[in-house]
Amino acid sequence: MKKMPQRSCTGCNLKKDKKDLIRIVKDQTGKISVDKTGKAPGRGAYLCNSTECLEKAKKTKRLERALDTTIGEEIYKELRSVIGGE
Repeated sequence: MKKMPQRSCTGCNLKKDKKDLIRIVKDQTGKISVDKTGKAPGRGAYLCNSTECLEKAKKTKRLERALDTTIGEEIYKELRSVIGGE
């Protein structure tokens, strides 16, 4: 049986399987986007599929620290729609 890669959620800091988390990526140009495939090149951070984790990561600025950049409100809106749609 193949071992599933584990990643930590930036909101709740729990380790979960990579496929169960949402990946946010910062590419070489500094553009922030939601990585639906999980394979986009660049610096990545992970969030659980819950609004509680998203709000906690936003409030404590953990997502911004993980990606080493400021994150605009449009990225948070996109994340809310991805979480709400799944």
